[in-house]
Amino acid sequence: MSIWNAILLGLVQGITEFLPVSSSGHLSMIDNLFKLSMPEDGHVFFDVLLHLGTLISVCVVYWGDIVDMFYEALGFLNLGPLAGTRKRRYPAARQFLMIVLATLPLLLVLPVKDQLERLYYNNYFIGVALVLTGCMLYVSDKMIAGRKTGSSMTVLDAILIGLCQCVATIPGLSRSGTTITAGIATGLRRDYAVKFSFLMSIPAVLGANILNLVDAARQGVKLANVPAYLIGMAVSMLAGIGAISFLRYIADRGRFGGFAYYCWVVGVLSIILTMIF
Repeated sequence: MSIWNAILLGLVQGITEFLPVSSSGHLSMIDNLFKLSMPEDGHVFFDVLLHLGTLISVCVVYWGDIVDMFYEALGFLNLGPLAGTRKRRYPAARQFLMIVLATLPLLLVLPVKDQLERLYYNNYFIGVALVLTGCMLYVSDKMIAGRKTGSSMTVLDAILIGLCQCVATIPGLSRSGTTITAGIATGLRRDYAVKFSFLMSIPAVLGANILNLVDAARQGVKLANVPAYLIGMAVSMLAGIGAISFLRYIADRGRFGGFAYYCWVVGVLSIILTMIF
């Protein structure tokens, strides 16, 4: 694998993982249409590193929230620095609980994991899924954002968002776009829907990486490709930080309609190019 190839894939992964345009859809098109994707040897390991890069980017941006959730969760159990402080409220610990509840529905995906992965190689399906992602984002713009945050969202809200995250494991559907739309639909503030979507990606991506590590160990790694792999991971991390910051800016000042039009164009283009080639 060339370094330029790794950089390109790192950029695509980092940007599209968090912008509501589907990272799986874009990587699939690059792979299926342009034959510029994962190396034949060690592609699972490289995929793990790319996702590790985006996982690090979430942790960097939301490090303060992660630390607060960790300490408050310990405090709630009467452990750690907050033990015995008699705090009546643990907002960060409650937010952590909501993230756990939203993550649990992903267990429903495990029995159909292999079938979903096969859809990655169907460009017609990817194109249709991207068009549907655009429709979903367009609808989210028409919704009236609520006032709920982590301290007021309910267990039902978290489970509904988690179920939508399950649906978004379908290649071509945007995970962030689906969960942000679901958050707005349940009455979350628009900026908090973005924040919750990114925080709940941490256990989702971590769990997927752990599962993929088994496949990576079986496949093996070509040592000559490791420098390119690491560069791709670093690019993915930096691009992810930029994408998260940009989407937070959009959430604070505007709406997501522009991404809807982008998904429509790319989805239709994917279908047309597949028909031609």
